[in-house]
Amino acid sequence: MDTSAKWLNQREHALQTVAVRYAGAFLITACFLNPRTRPGILRSRRPLLQVLRGLSVFGSSLCGFTALKTLPITLVTSVTFAAPLVVALLAGPVLGEKLGPRRAVAVVVGFIGVLVITRPGTGGFQPAMWLALGAAGCNSVYFIITRVLSRHDSSETTHFYTGLIGMLVSVPLALPVWQTPNESTVWLVIGFVALVGAIAHWLLILAHKLAPASVLSPFFYTQLLFATLLGALIFGQWPDGWTLVGGGIVIGSGLYLLYRERVRHVHPSVDVTA
Repeated sequence: MDTSAKWLNQREHALQTVAVRYAGAFLITACFLNPRTRPGILRSRRPLLQVLRGLSVFGSSLCGFTALKTLPITLVTSVTFAAPLVVALLAGPVLGEKLGPRRAVAVVVGFIGVLVITRPGTGGFQPAMWLALGAAGCNSVYFIITRVLSRHDSSETTHFYTGLIGMLVSVPLALPVWQTPNESTVWLVIGFVALVGAIAHWLLILAHKLAPASVLSPFFYTQLLFATLLGALIFGQWPDGWTLVGGGIVIGSGLYLLYRERVRHVHPSVDVTA
């Protein structure tokens, strides 16, 4: 989806891509998940949190898609991997989880990796990197709220509200900048973005029904492999040494946090249940 969004952003406003992603995905999802097929799906015990979760996912998509307009996919992907590190810091005051010395060191090392990738204060730093960091911040809020909501609402309810909120927010914002595509290829990619957005979240729901989050969460980091391959094949962009080194540090820190959370029998910080 990120690769398709980057390709679309060369031809249209990022807000338009985000709106297409949410409107299309929600309409596809609503064909299978709706009040008729799932009675009570709109019933939430924490409706405000559902709205905040939807807004945080929208914010992540907007920041990430906009950053992809100018930055390589691997760089944006690597920076957004900082989200679990922020979650580890927020888990204390928000979820009441203690941040021990080992996890604290892992978080510090992870943020050093982010600094290696972005290199603030040097010629390698680009303003769009702030957007990638914004996406990571929104993802952190999204992960935290997801963990709270999992105690109150079903995954189907959360999935439905995520698409609904994203569509209601993104479509009105995209109307002033909307430009109707006149190429069939663009329409095909738009449809692909919507389809992938719907299928990906549904696969996450099914995966988390079949296996615990601690088993599934490491797969979160395979995104960097796909980002590298697709970035090279589609755009001819290979990650530089700073991105590879920094990304490796961030991934290593995230995997260590996952290991510590499994030892402590805590739901992983990168639980991305839709």
